[in-house]
Amino acid sequence: MSAEACHEPSPKPAPPTHPTPRRLVVLVGNPNVGKTTLFNRLTGQNARVGNYPGITVERRSGELALGDDGVAEVVDVPGAYSLAARSPEEQLAINSTLGIAGFERPDLVVAVVDAGQLIRNLYLVLQLAELRVPLLVVLNMIDEAGEARPDPAAVSELFSAPTVATNARSGEGIEALRAEIARRLSETGEARVDLPYPPDLRSALDRVADALPAGWRKNVERDRALALWALSSIDPDDELDSIPPALRERCLDVQRDLSGRDLDLEVIGARYAFLDAHADRIFGRATRHPPKHAGSARLDRVLLHPLFGFVAFVGIMLVMFMALFSWAEPGIASIEAAFRALGELAKARLPEGVARDFLTDGVIGGVGNVVVFLPQILLLFLFIGLLEDSGYMARVAYLMDRIMRALGLHGRAFVPMLSGFACAVPAILATRTMERRRDRLLTMLVVPLMTCSARLPVYSLIIGALFPDRALLGFLPLGAVLMVGMYVFSMVMTLVAAAIIGRTVVPGRQVPLILELPPYRVPLLRGVLRMMVERSWVFLKEAGTVILACTIVLWALLAFPRAEAAAVPPTATATATAAAAAPSEAASKAAALEKSYGGRLGKSLEPALEPLGFDWKIGIGLIGAFAAREVFVSTLGVVYGVGAADDDTSPLRQRIKTEIRADGKPTYSALTGLSLMVFFALACQCMSTLAVVRRESRSWRWPAFLFAYMTALAYAASLLVYQGGRLLGFG
Repeated sequence: MSAEACHEPSPKPAPPTHPTPRRLVVLVGNPNVGKTTLFNRLTGQNARVGNYPGITVERRSGELALGDDGVAEVVDVPGAYSLAARSPEEQLAINSTLGIAGFERPDLVVAVVDAGQLIRNLYLVLQLAELRVPLLVVLNMIDEAGEARPDPAAVSELFSAPTVATNARSGEGIEALRAEIARRLSETGEARVDLPYPPDLRSALDRVADALPAGWRKNVERDRALALWALSSIDPDDELDSIPPALRERCLDVQRDLSGRDLDLEVIGARYAFLDAHADRIFGRATRHPPKHAGSARLDRVLLHPLFGFVAFVGIMLVMFMALFSWAEPGIASIEAAFRALGELAKARLPEGVARDFLTDGVIGGVGNVVVFLPQILLLFLFIGLLEDSGYMARVAYLMDRIMRALGLHGRAFVPMLSGFACAVPAILATRTMERRRDRLLTMLVVPLMTCSARLPVYSLIIGALFPDRALLGFLPLGAVLMVGMYVFSMVMTLVAAAIIGRTVVPGRQVPLILELPPYRVPLLRGVLRMMVERSWVFLKEAGTVILACTIVLWALLAFPRAEAAAVPPTATATATAAAAAPSEAASKAAALEKSYGGRLGKSLEPALEPLGFDWKIGIGLIGAFAAREVFVSTLGVVYGVGAADDDTSPLRQRIKTEIRADGKPTYSALTGLSLMVFFALACQCMSTLAVVRRESRSWRWPAFLFAYMTALAYAASLLVYQGGRLLGFG
């Protein structure tokens, strides 16, 4: 055999008949320990990152390369302070960790803890060790531990689980963690720890363990820990999907037998006593709790001050509000201009007919109705991402919680509500920063009552057309007073609605605000930008499909049946200038609109709208406003045959102001205008809002309820204003 032949590469082995089984790794940990950042480092996924308690509200997964051992699926579950399944986040954490309630059992649980707040974070690790899960502990943010840097070997020995120190933000220790995960997956072994609970409590736990499903049982120690978890999680007022009915009944029986004891206090006290007893072993000679983040403490003396904190908060929110309201305007105008030009191009290139109208008004207009929100959504998530990642958002929740809790809302609801002044769509998306589904849902149901920017063109038209141009007290313009009044009215109604709905439709326990005030950090701009793109794409993809479909349906209502355009405006009432009006394109459009299905629907609604001071023309405007509230203006322009545009409503204002009935009296009065503004302030005239609520709630039930209650509220309030005004002689 030649020398060359001796060095020829040996043939590659044939691929295995059976592929390497997929391994499942779950990341668990308290909120704000850098778990999602670590997930991004391990998998390269663009999961959302934020320095804010409870930021992770979805189950994320990605692949982790294990070299020759293939890949593992890594799942990032919501942050939880413990495994007592009393919130949706805790339920998801325990289901993912133990592989119950339909979840796959993981091959490895990676517990991420804040190395600088170790004792509190190890409470969750202790629970996992009691449950005998295959465990790996990650001491993250090790750089912030300072003098209290813990000993990974001591932590590993205490819980019988390997321990790795990392800094996910900088990437320190990530490769060592990858290697440890691969090694841990290749061997068997479970964490374990034994706590000296009282004998009578152990007996009670054995009773509960007897009711565990057969598939959950493993050994005495683990069964007893699982029984303790179930016993601690059961609340008579809650039905947890994680706990089968038979186990629930056994837990309630044992709770009644232990009614004279504070079980939570006993168990929590025993666990923390165990951790404190081993603190010297974990920290060695290091100081356990040295002064930490002195800069954060100095800032908090101002930003959490009862007076100066609110001043700073109002300033920051004003900047954000200005950005959503004003800074987004160039982008919105550019998008509108682009779609307008695209529509004009299609009209110029295509022959006149239904197909052209469908493409220009239905499809292009529908897509424009979706994309036009993009600048505001991007700016909103930019601000939220920066505030979360810097650590300030937790301070906002702390500042506002006392006020909001009195109304049944959570402190974190304030930022979405404030964002509602710009647009309800991004404001509803902003509710994702809230931990509990009940709090998110309640906030979604009241945010649309805030006066959004789309209502401003409507208010401007009504005030300019139906209210006199005069000053109150000699220096306050009546129009400005009315505009401010509508904003105040919307805020009051939002808070009242929250108080009522929170106690009736979506009741829930008043959960105290428990969160960690994280240290202030420089935001990771890359993570914020990733989050902006991800959330915007979700909106365009999911909510956009519903908005587009609704726009096409609305177009069909206002475009069919097709008929020859009338030669003169078909107005039933006389106007000061209509008698001499020549046939025009606008008049033809008005005639076609009156005969459309939407026009017929407007006329059919007139008997119901008449008590509010409205006629069929306003009814058509209300139907058109479902595409977007400001469309009310252009729809009325078509109805009146003046082709009004949003930026120049003078002709339309004049027509509304001068229109008279057959008896010579004005068709609309200032009282009608006030009634119409109240209606628009409260009604859900926005299919985009309904589409986003559908996407966020994952049900048609809640957008249907939102539309029903807001419409009923708007009708009742408008009726009260108009009929009450007439009784007082203002009609």
